[in-house]
Amino acid sequence: MEAQTSKTLKFKGKEFPCCTSLTMGVIGGKWKTVILFHLIKGTLRYSELRKEIPMVTERTLSLQLKSLEEDGVIKRKVYTSKPPLKVEYSLTDLGKTLIPVVQSIADWGDSVVNSHSK
Repeated sequence: MEAQTSKTLKFKGKEFPCCTSLTMGVIGGKWKTVILFHLIKGTLRYSELRKEIPMVTERTLSLQLKSLEEDGVIKRKVYTSKPPLKVEYSLTDLGKTLIPVVQSIADWGDSVVNSHSK
C-alpha cells in the first residue's frame, strides 16, 4: 500500500488543508462577509462602512479591512490631495468572484428568517 501524501493549498503565503478551508480563511469570521456584502453595491468610504455596520467596533473593522486587502479581495484607495484624508474601499477582480458566494449566504439568511422565525 502506498503512503498518501496530503495535498495542501497555498494562497498568499498561507497553507490550507482543502478548498473549503481556503475559502473560509479568506471570508470567514463574523464581519468579513458583512463587509463584502456592503461592497457589492460599490465603492464605500470608511465612514460609510461604519454607518452600514454600526455594531462593529472601529478596531475590528480596520483589522478585517486590512485582512481582506492583504488577501487581495478588496482594494484601499487613499486620497491625500486635500484634507481631510479620504479612504475608499472597493472589491478587486478577485473580490468580485466572491459575489455569488456572499449573495448565496445572504439569500440563505433571508430564507431562514422568512421560513423558520417566529
